[in-house]
Order: sequence, then C-alpha cells, then structure tokens
Amino acid sequence: DEALTRIPIVRPDGFIAFPLIGDIRAAGKSVLQLKTEMEGKLVRYVPDIVLFLDIKQANSMIIYVIGRVNTPGRFNLNTDVNVLQALATAGGLNIFAKRDKIKIFREENGKTKLIPFEYDEVVEGKRLEQNVRLKKGDVVVVP
Repeated sequence: DEALTRIPIVRPDGFIAFPLIGDIRAAGKSVLQLKTEMEGKLVRYVPDIVLFLDIKQANSMIIYVIGRVNTPGRFNLNTDVNVLQALATAGGLNIFAKRDKIKIFREENGKTKLIPFEYDEVVEGKRLEQNVRLKKGDVVVVP
C-alpha cells in the first residue's frame, strides 16, 4: 500500500514513527523482531498484512578522534573500525603526536574506561591486541 510505504529514520531516542502505529522502538532490535512487532500492530488495520522491512543505511557508528592528528573530529561511519583505521580516517598522526601515549576513552556501564594504544608497537606487529575494534561513542585521543 503506497500510503504505508515509508523510509523512516531511527531518531536519536531509538524510535521510528510509522503511520497507524505511531512511535515504535527500533534500537536494539533485529530487523525480524521489528518487522514482527510492526506487523502485530498493523494487522488490526490491514488484515493479511505483508510487511517488507529493510535497512537502507546504518549511521550509528560515531567515533571521535582528537588531538595531534591531521584531521581531528567526529566521524560518522557505516562500519566498524579498529584504532589504526580510525587514525587513518583522521588523516594519520601529525609530526608532534606522542605515538606511545594514545588512549581510547570508552563509556561502559556509566563509567569511563581507558584503553592504551602504542602506535609503534602495533605497526611493528607487536601487541596487536591493542588495535581494538572501536564502539559507538569511543574517543581516540592523540596527545
């Protein structure tokens, strides 16, 4: 039904607005879970409903790279990245960067966790476990 065809955007509060059912929480649900919930709410208005639900674009991976990099800032990514990839996205380290004192700030359970990152060691293939996958909201600080 053309009247029900929409390309909704998930708002920062995790909800989408959809005709007949209003706001519905999308954050934290799989496509199948959201589809099933929406069908359950729409069936009273549209019997024998067949709902197609697809993700067009994922924009929730936002990270920050600040300090002595060539292009510091907020980066809205559409895929997961590790620390080296984030530094490359920020244009790489500048000549004044303290390569062995890079830190990742991560919010977990209401507390800030610090993850050390020693650039030269990782680039030389040592201590590769430091090259962690970044999570939404992580801040990479290059002093």
